[in-house]
Amino acid sequence: MKEVQFWRRFALLVACGVFSAVGLIAAAPVVADFYVSPSGSDAWSGTVAEPNQAGRDGPFASLAKARDAVRELKKTKSTDIVVLIREGTYPLDETVVFGVEDSGIAAATITYAAYPDETPVFSSGRTIGNWRTVTGKLPGLPEDAAGHVVVAEVSGDFKTLYDGEGRLPRARSEGFIPLKGGSRNELHFPAGLLKQWSNVTDVEVVVRPHHAWIMNILPLASVDVGEGVANTSLDATYAMNSLHFLKETDSVWIENALEELNEPGEWVLNTQEGKVYLWPRNDSVVLAPQLIELIRIEGEVEKEGPRDEPVRNLVFKGLTFMHGDRYLVEEDDAGLQHDWDFWDKTNALVRLRGAEGCEITECHFQNSGSGAIRLDLHAVKNAISHNRIERMGGAGILLCGYGPGTKDVNRENLIYNNHISHIGEIYWHSPGIMVWQSGQNRIANNLIHHAPYCGMIVSGCMTHFFERNGGRELARTIRWHEIGGGPSVKTLEEVRPYLHTHDNLIEYNEIHNVMEKMGDGNGIYVRGAGANNVIRRNYIHHLVTPMMMQAAIRTDGGQRDTLITENIIYKCMAQGIILKLNNRAVNNIVADVLAPPRGYYISLREGPLTGAVIQRNIYYAVDKDTVFIDELPPGEGRVSEDRRGRALARAKDAETDFNIYFSANDTNLAVKTLKDLQASGVDRHSRVEDPLFVDPAKGDFSFKPDSPALKMGIRPIDMSQIGLRR
Repeated sequence: MKEVQFWRRFALLVACGVFSAVGLIAAAPVVADFYVSPSGSDAWSGTVAEPNQAGRDGPFASLAKARDAVRELKKTKSTDIVVLIREGTYPLDETVVFGVEDSGIAAATITYAAYPDETPVFSSGRTIGNWRTVTGKLPGLPEDAAGHVVVAEVSGDFKTLYDGEGRLPRARSEGFIPLKGGSRNELHFPAGLLKQWSNVTDVEVVVRPHHAWIMNILPLASVDVGEGVANTSLDATYAMNSLHFLKETDSVWIENALEELNEPGEWVLNTQEGKVYLWPRNDSVVLAPQLIELIRIEGEVEKEGPRDEPVRNLVFKGLTFMHGDRYLVEEDDAGLQHDWDFWDKTNALVRLRGAEGCEITECHFQNSGSGAIRLDLHAVKNAISHNRIERMGGAGILLCGYGPGTKDVNRENLIYNNHISHIGEIYWHSPGIMVWQSGQNRIANNLIHHAPYCGMIVSGCMTHFFERNGGRELARTIRWHEIGGGPSVKTLEEVRPYLHTHDNLIEYNEIHNVMEKMGDGNGIYVRGAGANNVIRRNYIHHLVTPMMMQAAIRTDGGQRDTLITENIIYKCMAQGIILKLNNRAVNNIVADVLAPPRGYYISLREGPLTGAVIQRNIYYAVDKDTVFIDELPPGEGRVSEDRRGRALARAKDAETDFNIYFSANDTNLAVKTLKDLQASGVDRHSRVEDPLFVDPAKGDFSFKPDSPALKMGIRPIDMSQIGLRR
């Protein structure tokens, strides 16, 4: 009996990564409470790893059966329980839900892990078979596609499709600029670009409405070719007209119309006919997704009430999740800031909705139409660590608490050492990590790269939304039954107790090559959040796509009480740091800001800067067109505010000192900058001097021993601690 207990404990430690069995004990048996295998059967006991020779017992066939068996085992076992999952693919047509009854008992954990050195894959993809080549003339099909397209009968409605290479692109039109007169649900288009399709509700408008920071996918409701007007069944976030800053940029196109199927890999679904058309790009199997969400950890949440009962102590380790569908925006959705995501929404492969002490670790999320992981509503002391997230249509990781009110139960989570790339491939505005109404979290050592929009968003609710009675963005999330009263003008101090995105520690993350398609975004963005968020020791580099109004780190309108410290910003387009109000930028290195269309090392954009701190930063310029500090200019005929009525932001209103200004190609530029600042009464102890980095051209910003920065009290930043850990 003791030997059996030893091997069970040993297997648990290996499965949970406490140590490796390789070389420690030769040929040690892998012991768990239950096993799951594609070659198993839910009629078996599940207590052995492989089918026995008689074929009378073996592992389970499904994760759901293992979950149910654990429920029974808990009646006699209150210690840790381990389920090991064998190599292979597990097709899902229903979300596997873990409820309160699936929690570990007391401090015990229940672990669902990959069998050592094996890769179990969970997929909602269903094979589409019986393809046949389209013969004869298919009305609307481009001539280039004739003879290449195959068709199959299907049922249902799906928005993504997959083959062996990943997600297949839907047929898409050329882009165009909408004509004037559009609204949130009315699009005015140039003649000949849209048709009165017989299956018009299958066709979708993809639009960047007015602002460069958002895009919408909207089903068509009707098309009036004569009037040049199309109506959508859902509202866009803003009016569908030309982009505000990028007026010459195509901002609308059409998807899922047969007339646009003109490239290998493209496909079109006609739900009225029950047919899918495809121009194959290879000979692999084609899969249609059945689900958006593959696994949900769901406690008993009281959305309107004060109390929840979360699921506790579940661990998912070493699993792969693939082939989820794209989520749809629905009429009653409650949007987060700018509709970058949505409150309490089914739009991720794995969702924790009422969970404490749970862990998702060493898992792989790839090739899916929505997001990877959500921590919704009640989420306390969970760990999302060591995961690989790639090729997602939506966001990487979202922490989304309750809306502004007194209920504050999304906090103290760890988001650590996740590698996130190529996200937002369908919804371009989706960030790598987003924190909304969630506080006291540590978000550390994550690597985020190659994304259309922001690397990280830290957000809550801006004060002016407390004045609104309706509207999809933010207003629907406010918990008026807890705040009392109704929409009215409120100050920041009045709403601050309800802003739960506070005291987050965002450190040691590396972000590069984001902002590849959208505009007016950032490496790390903070707005509408609570107080005392700390952004420190992050490395943000190579934001190289020339877009308007973007920065490495940005505090936006109304944001206060944020500390930006010990970050390294290198080769980022447009602006290094955007600072507003009383936020603090201390001990940062901003190097080689890329000039076109702007090249500001620190931009002061909303005042007064009373209480703000700009100290011990190093501004290291290479480009001759550098502007070290750009202050908010007054509007025409105005003295104390800009044309939008914002109070002026001036370095002299902040505690500005002990900074280093250096321009490698034109020393006079730094000299003039410091002279002007000192004339205004700031930067008394600042210097124009080479900080003596070890090798800035190769991104090494450590100091040589005789660096003047050390003498000025500027702390060195240990870049070896930034980014992914082994």
